[in-house]
Amino acid sequence: MFAVWITGRPASGKTTIAGALVRRLHRLGLEPEVLESDVFRTFLTPRPTFGEEERVAFYRAMAHVGELLTRHGVPVIFDATANRRAYRDLARRKIPRFIEVFVDCPLDLCVARDPKGLYRKAQAGGTTTLPGVQVDYEAPERPDVHVHSDREDPDAAAGRIVDLLEQIGYVAPPRRRRL
Repeated sequence: MFAVWITGRPASGKTTIAGALVRRLHRLGLEPEVLESDVFRTFLTPRPTFGEEERVAFYRAMAHVGELLTRHGVPVIFDATANRRAYRDLARRKIPRFIEVFVDCPLDLCVARDPKGLYRKAQAGGTTTLPGVQVDYEAPERPDVHVHSDREDPDAAAGRIVDLLEQIGYVAPPRRRRL
């Protein structure tokens, strides 16, 4: 099976695109598992510090779970910022059928969206670890799919991801009915 890692700054549109991708994969008869970092973190690090050592362990565990799921025939969608390329590269090495999607969004739009209040919290001094603001966010150098979420509809972006999955043979295209 395959894995898709959707990365981008906080509030860039990753979760919305992941949801659209799940719906498209369901229509193809697939049942993907979404590994969403905020949910995953509640089990692994219930009181996160977001320090570098903790992030390394967190993303190592996330990649390992993704590897196990794909090995057992479950498609995986990682919905996670993973601010360092090394975190995503580890998953790419562990999972043979892997693509990386970069959700590119201008910082000012991420700040305006801010559904979780992360940017407001950072501006108020309530955190010192926000990727792309207080700690580096390393964008993919050569993402398999590059989405500009400030000008591309999430469903269209999910369609481009599925098109790539079909093109490289990770997903079979839908069968056409004979008349």
